[in-house]
Amino acid sequence: MASTGGAHPPPEGGSGPDPQTPVLRINQLDAFELDSALDQLVWNQFSQCFQHFRPGLLTPVEPELKALLQLLLWRFTVYPNSATVGQSMMNLRYHNTLSLSQRYRALSRRQRLGLALLTVGPRWLMERSHSLLLSLGLGLGGSPPANGGLRLGLRRVLSLITGLTQVANLINFLVFLRKGRHPSLTERILGIRAVFTKPQAVRDAAFQYMNRELLWHGFAEFLIFLLPLVNMRKIKTTMYSLLYPLGVGEGGEEGVREGSAVWKECALCGEWPTMPHMVGCGHVFCYYCVKSHSIADAYLTCPKCGVEVGEAKAVKLQIEITDIHAR
Repeated sequence: MASTGGAHPPPEGGSGPDPQTPVLRINQLDAFELDSALDQLVWNQFSQCFQHFRPGLLTPVEPELKALLQLLLWRFTVYPNSATVGQSMMNLRYHNTLSLSQRYRALSRRQRLGLALLTVGPRWLMERSHSLLLSLGLGLGGSPPANGGLRLGLRRVLSLITGLTQVANLINFLVFLRKGRHPSLTERILGIRAVFTKPQAVRDAAFQYMNRELLWHGFAEFLIFLLPLVNMRKIKTTMYSLLYPLGVGEGGEEGVREGSAVWKECALCGEWPTMPHMVGCGHVFCYYCVKSHSIADAYLTCPKCGVEVGEAKAVKLQIEITDIHAR
């Protein structure tokens, strides 16, 4: 647990941010995860507004729309408060390490703008690099003798820059694990780091809440694994046979009552039987219904009477044709 000793008085009195208090690494990483989840949530909500429009309407401008939404979040979080939404939930905010003062200093205007540029810009450029090459006449439609070498060179430069950036991010993350500061390369470049907003305060995302979320997540994964293994149709058939023990072919009032309607509906889909087939009991099934369910469940039983499904045989009906002119 981080020590809270040696706190310096805040600039405006009261308990304020203390740059000298170490911030847990897990707090900083959790803030990044919360920010990523928020970006995805905002984009999902925004895209749902256009779900009834023409499909693919947002695809041509999707990178620009995502960048715009991220800039809106930055405008109402980092710009006025020097803290992202994830940092606010984790009781953190950014501190200007370029200041010579030992007390807390909010981000300068240049650092805030740089943070927006280095956060949104690389993502947009990565998604738009191919389209930019096409717009410059360096795509596949250009003349190979004139543009082939230049296109190949630009692609190699972009690949080299991307690779170097990934290596730099990896080295920076290893340094962060060692020293506990600057989890992202952007923070190290701009000279900013996360500090506790109120060192003595309890996080908004309390441990009880996090434990409850972890337990629910594990329970949900267990259900996702377990439910496909449960034969719900067989359970339903067993319950039906217990509640209504007398089915068709077993006598009883229910069998007599259903005898007249059994040929009019499929025992699986409830519709008029298409290519009617029987499987060993007194009920009729659509050919495609019984075949598809038999493939999905090797031990399929009739949902009406519980009899195990056997070989499907076509129903042969005698049709009597009468001459209407004879009347």
